[in-house]
Amino acid sequence: MSATTTVRRTVRNLADGREIIYYDDTPGAPPRTTDDDRPLPERAAAGHLRYDALIGDWVAVAGHRMNRILLPPRDECPLCPTGRGSIATEIPDPDYDVVVIENRFPSYAPVAVDDAPGEAPFEHRAALGRTEVVCFTSEHDTSFRSLSPRRVRTVIDAWADRTARLSQIPEVEHVFCFENRGPEIGVTLHHPHGQIYAYPYLPARSREILAQAQAHHARTGRLLGSDLLRAEQADGSRIVITGTHWTAYVPYAARWPVEVHLAPHRDVPDLVALDDAERDDLATVYLDLLDRLDRYHRTEDGGPVALPYIAAWHQAPVRQGREVSRLHLQVVSVLRAPGTLKFLAGSESGVGGWVNDARPEAIAARLRSLAD
Repeated sequence: MSATTTVRRTVRNLADGREIIYYDDTPGAPPRTTDDDRPLPERAAAGHLRYDALIGDWVAVAGHRMNRILLPPRDECPLCPTGRGSIATEIPDPDYDVVVIENRFPSYAPVAVDDAPGEAPFEHRAALGRTEVVCFTSEHDTSFRSLSPRRVRTVIDAWADRTARLSQIPEVEHVFCFENRGPEIGVTLHHPHGQIYAYPYLPARSREILAQAQAHHARTGRLLGSDLLRAEQADGSRIVITGTHWTAYVPYAARWPVEVHLAPHRDVPDLVALDDAERDDLATVYLDLLDRLDRYHRTEDGGPVALPYIAAWHQAPVRQGREVSRLHLQVVSVLRAPGTLKFLAGSESGVGGWVNDARPEAIAARLRSLAD
């Protein structure tokens, strides 16, 4: 995996058969041999997909997710190592570096109930795929921003490894790695973690990005993502960070009160294609960006505000358009000001007509001013 850190990968099974994958970068970390002996019920099967004929998109219906845990007290956190709280958790071992777990309450799952496809206009099919939780650290009271560059590099390697392996599942069409941070975003667990969705179809926004990339390539013979990066670099007014292999910038048509894109300088379709130097630089640049984002807003007494955000990796689809797709990370926040959220009200939610009260150039200037 990492050129600078040796990462040991260990695959085990939880009591209900779900996989747990350990990514250990600590020298001398003990073998992962602890069994999960919890009396768990049978693992949740996949729900189903319903086709929205009005707009030509799919909606996953997963009723079992109504029973998932919501913001439990610290000593009942299911993502802490077993032994640190009052319950046996999803991680049987007493410590870990980075762990990936099949979600106990999945939107998509590899096991399906008997669900014959429906007929138009009420088409439906099993939501086959995979939903995983990525635990960034065993420490509960911290954040991604507080990780060491070495640990972030391990997370990057885990994202890439899971992308490669999930892409081999026959039903999977798209792999999406992301982090939701903060109750304003809707997180259900405080422990620092992200998720990976392996979709059995290409979601709407990913489909739109692909369509634009294909049209641009047909007109110019070039990659749209590459042309956008070069244009932002040439303009310069929205550039936030320039690393050796990565550039962070606020997009020209940013939709959110805070929005930053992080793009590699080399044309790569997904996380799997990143080389060691690019992964090392990503760990450094991403931590710099997250540090600035957490200092973007200030309280009345001048203190920093932990920014709620969604960090979304846009990768090439598994089986189509890979030759025109280009990897980038999109980080967005709904926080307009401390205590004030941007609501997706009538225009945004009703017809998708976005209005942004923040000028992208002002967002970028603010983030540039927060350099250490």
